[in-house]
Amino acid sequence: MTAVVEETAAEIPRVLETPEREQRQTPAPEPAPEPAPEPARESDPAQRPAPVPPVSVRERVEELRRLRDEVEAGPGESATRAQHDRGKLTARERIELLLDEGSFTETERLRRHRATGFGLEARRPHTDGVITGWGTVDGRPVFVYAHDFRIFGGALGESHAAKIHKLMDLAEASGAPLVSLCDGAGARIQEGVTALAGYGGIFSRNALSSGVIPQISVILGPCAGGAAYSPALTDFTFMVRGVAQMFITGPDVVQAVTGERMTMDELGGADVHASVSGVSAFAYDDEVTCLEDVRHLLSFLPSNNRQAPPAVPCDDPADRRTDRLVDLVPGDPTQGYDVRAVIEEIVDDGDYFEIQPDWAHNVVCALTRIDGRVVGIVANQPLACAGVLDIKASEKAARFVSLCDAFNIPLVTMLDVPGFLPGVEQEHNGIIRHGAKLLYAYCNATVPRIQLIMRKAYGGAYIVMDSRSVGADLSFAWPTNEVAVMGAEGAANVIFRRRIAAADDPAAMREQMVREYRAELMHPYYAAERGLVDDVIEPGETRAVLAGALAMLRTKHRALPQRKHGITPL
Repeated sequence: MTAVVEETAAEIPRVLETPEREQRQTPAPEPAPEPAPEPARESDPAQRPAPVPPVSVRERVEELRRLRDEVEAGPGESATRAQHDRGKLTARERIELLLDEGSFTETERLRRHRATGFGLEARRPHTDGVITGWGTVDGRPVFVYAHDFRIFGGALGESHAAKIHKLMDLAEASGAPLVSLCDGAGARIQEGVTALAGYGGIFSRNALSSGVIPQISVILGPCAGGAAYSPALTDFTFMVRGVAQMFITGPDVVQAVTGERMTMDELGGADVHASVSGVSAFAYDDEVTCLEDVRHLLSFLPSNNRQAPPAVPCDDPADRRTDRLVDLVPGDPTQGYDVRAVIEEIVDDGDYFEIQPDWAHNVVCALTRIDGRVVGIVANQPLACAGVLDIKASEKAARFVSLCDAFNIPLVTMLDVPGFLPGVEQEHNGIIRHGAKLLYAYCNATVPRIQLIMRKAYGGAYIVMDSRSVGADLSFAWPTNEVAVMGAEGAANVIFRRRIAAADDPAAMREQMVREYRAELMHPYYAAERGLVDDVIEPGETRAVLAGALAMLRTKHRALPQRKHGITPL
């Protein structure tokens, strides 16, 4: 700074010492230009520019209507046509099928993403690929979100996820069911980790709302990678054949890692998850039937865990006799029959809704009504593996019992069980741990619980299937019941093996010992004499007895020990 100042000061004398003649040779300055005319003052009305007329409210309303029409139309006819060509409905068509006509109220329809890079800043469609809102099903509020595959393939980004988060929070706060219509390509890769964080927000809300409001996932397109975990956290999963796939890693990755080649449907299609993995509760041939059954399922469920399930008027008399059961169920405990026919005879108008009908066939779980009120039924199925309990059946029944308990649905357990399935495979795969899941679910349930023993009830399976000793409120049995540690033949072989071996005619001695054991320890009144069965009833009295017992237990209240939560044997 000092040098600059000194240079400037040194130049001043040279200017002052300029010769006089040089000063005289300096050209005369040019005359100054005439000043420009002063601009007209703004106060002069004649010179003021014409003002822009304000936009009227009517014009703004018309603009809003046009915008709404554009949003509802979506990305264009070609995208809609492509969706239909895939055999799929659009997101809005699905919502119309699910909800009562004209009841849908959309939220954040004008929302757009704010991401940049990879061309995203030039593509900012409204809704950001997910439609969210609420409506009614049979007049009751239901929240719903539907991925719009026509926009970014339904992929989840930051704004997309934020819309879902808000809707889930509204559903939990309002105490109403949440239905997700899934048809998306997973996380939006262009948005990076923010998309993954969006999934984390969905998962945490799924977990916090579990047992608080019913959560239903309907898979109507691809659901891959992390996206598959949200349906796994919900209460029920529906899938449509031919269009729905769900897997963690796709066929290409599976082939690269294991060498196994398969199509997307073979890896994670509707039938695979409905009959093999057990991930999906239901599989359908078309979306219309699927969404009709979602509505039907909701009719059995309360809006939240603080309400009772919806009751309906019933024309089927509660005291109707069920004498047909005498012919439906054979007296021979080794002879099979379809327990679903027994359920039809007992419940209102023969109507019930079976859960996971294609998986673990040896146990039937169903939602139904008796005397107009919702009941959950767990029943052994003698047509499949003689009705034994195995790993899959234990898991299926345990989940169903937990769900019924969470949503205040009384339980009726119908026994005809020879025990747990023996075998090295079952033992090595953890039948003890999986069987304990069912036992834990029953022991932890506080809803009304009634046990009905139709024929055999042997060993640990008798205890696990909601016996009086684990907390059933009431236990009834038909006169064909056999409650014992094991079947008479097996018991006789163990207890009397020396006598049988020493007999001149071992076969005749074994038969005699079987008769004696059955007469002594397995007669129909043995359990009733010891207070383990409340009453032995005629099959024809079953509906009336169950209806009366359920009515008496309607006001049941049982408090669990104070704790954060139990440790389920997962």
